[in-house]
Amino acid sequence: MGPVHVPTDVLIILPTYNERENLPRVVEALLRAPDRRVLVVDDASPDGTGAVAEELAGRFPHRVHVLHRTGPRGLGLSYVDGFRHALADGAPLICQMDADLSHDPEHLPGMIDAAADADLVIGSRYLSGISVVNWPLRRLVLSILANAYVRRITGTPVRDCTSGFRCWRRETLAVLPLRQLRSNGYAFLVETLVEAEALGARVREVPIVFVERRLGASKLSTGVFVESLLTPWRLRLRYVRRRIAALWRP
Repeated sequence: MGPVHVPTDVLIILPTYNERENLPRVVEALLRAPDRRVLVVDDASPDGTGAVAEELAGRFPHRVHVLHRTGPRGLGLSYVDGFRHALADGAPLICQMDADLSHDPEHLPGMIDAAADADLVIGSRYLSGISVVNWPLRRLVLSILANAYVRRITGTPVRDCTSGFRCWRRETLAVLPLRQLRSNGYAFLVETLVEAEALGARVREVPIVFVERRLGASKLSTGVFVESLLTPWRLRLRYVRRRIAALWRP
């Protein structure tokens, strides 16, 4: 018999950019559980995703909130703004996931339960073999190599360092140095993981099945790819600098 899910107040951050077709489906699926609320962080989507999010907030008052971002765009910037809003909200558990249905809401209860004895829970595509559906071989190989690359350089033992499906305990997220985070693409996921580990956070992976988006297009660009290559080395250098600074402290 599996663990019994204990209801709690969970705030789920959904960063969006051109997700008007997917957003209603994922929000409705998430809100089937009474202990969940959703924060949509829209990055000034030109397709009207922000208006769709407002319609959902009207349909689900007090359960769906919308943060409309202005200024520079990017996944990392969206999450930093979303994290700050979530911390001010006070929810004890703060989850993050994609809005394109590649992250199945059915996995959330297991991740929430795992947070009972972990500070950060990661929904892992590579914990029990390879659990990815409908990815071309080239993208799958690239993802596997990217995770091996990050583990090699940073020393993290996490199998899926680049998973964006996560559940944070509020206390852990509150001590992350959000002002110092510099990554803005998918490397932001690596940076927050490494920073959490540096703070002594208990990180746990639980297996998920990742399904490639059915609607819309992926946001992976050349700039994001280059940033993902450089960020692990930057984090390694940051770690070395901190060690040296600690040795020189009186």
